[in-house]
Amino acid sequence: MLSIKPVNKFILSFSCLSLALMQPVLAQDQILKTITVTGQAIERIPTTIATVQLGVEIEGKNASEIQQEVAKRTVSLVELLRSSNVQRLQTSGIQLRPNYTYDNNQRQLTGYVASNLVSFELAIDQVGRLLDDSVKVGATRIDNVSLTATETAIAQAQKQALMKASLDAQQQAEVVLNTLNLKAQEIITINVNGANIPNPLVREAIADKLVSNMPSSPVIGGEQAVSASVTLQIRY
Repeated sequence: MLSIKPVNKFILSFSCLSLALMQPVLAQDQILKTITVTGQAIERIPTTIATVQLGVEIEGKNASEIQQEVAKRTVSLVELLRSSNVQRLQTSGIQLRPNYTYDNNQRQLTGYVASNLVSFELAIDQVGRLLDDSVKVGATRIDNVSLTATETAIAQAQKQALMKASLDAQQQAEVVLNTLNLKAQEIITINVNGANIPNPLVREAIADKLVSNMPSSPVIGGEQAVSASVTLQIRY
């Protein structure tokens, strides 16, 4: 007659093995008791630097003549800018293009448009007067004026924003855990989403609206916002 005792022993052994394998899983579940929080912060800093793009644009019948006139006025403009100690002065665009009119689906050449644009940086409190002087020496376009903080101020604001975002995340975790009568053990992971460089404030203008006999064109600085976020995973 076939005995079943060995089978019972095998089942018993298998059950013990299963329990042994489950213990690390249960222990792991306990370790993975975590809370994840994201702290955010914003630092506001004043804008002090103006980045300007302006230049000369002329329309005429003869391409060579208007190109020479643009070059002449641009030389005067660049001399003014250099004497005003602007920073990062550079050419940002040179163009000569035909100008057409359309009548009954027929294209007719009416002349040419030539332009030469430059860009530079200057302190905000000095840029208004320089814009007016640029028009006096021949500038006919002021494309935009972007207002920013200095690189040093932005870098410092980024650090401050990251510090405040880290503290904000930590305080959020403490509030939740204390409310639930739990205690933070350690920080498992830290995810720094960064401190974002603020976009410049843009002031658009055109030179035709600037009148030379009027007071200096006002350019008023504002504030830039540097934001940061930090995510913490904390074991409790």
